[in-house]
Amino acid sequence: MNHYFTNSEDLKSNIKEFKVKFLNYEFSFKTDNGVFSKREIDYGTKLLIETLLKYDLKGSMLDLGCGYGVIGITLAKLKNLSCLLIDVNKRAVHLANMNIKDNNLETAKAILSDGFNNILDTKFDIIVSNPPIRVGKEKLYELIKNCKNHLSDNGYIYLVIRKEQGAKSFIRDFSDIYKIEVLNKSQGFYVISLKSC
Repeated sequence: MNHYFTNSEDLKSNIKEFKVKFLNYEFSFKTDNGVFSKREIDYGTKLLIETLLKYDLKGSMLDLGCGYGVIGITLAKLKNLSCLLIDVNKRAVHLANMNIKDNNLETAKAILSDGFNNILDTKFDIIVSNPPIRVGKEKLYELIKNCKNHLSDNGYIYLVIRKEQGAKSFIRDFSDIYKIEVLNKSQGFYVISLKSC
């Protein structure tokens, strides 16, 4: 079985395109087989974006596990942010760069990176993610802990996690490393912010 955080060279490509509006701005996204939520933006990602659009976001942003680029592209465009998008999935990175171009975004680029491996010394004011829960708890927790090393002094991490996928235990487990705030809750999804203690 293929997962969206793996690379499968034999997976047949079938690029589709859909449009979506945020703040009355219409975005166009190309998707393909082998990427997360290929038919439409999933509810958690949409909730994260709509929540963060209400906040005063400034500076540099990292879209961690970007998929085809929805979070990074929409927030960078509507909040005038510079954004680096990273993913371990080659097809996702290719799509993200296509979508950056299609949405006329000059302040963003997508690169291949397994976690932070290809951006070891880079820091960001904002890290956003709909994290890859299916990689397993150990790998996921390692990724979120490592975010701390890539935050600027006053930086924030913004995540969306489902209650049934461990949102409450996640908040509890990271409360000694980060100051955590629940920004929004809807249909079992939690949008949370994390700031270094």
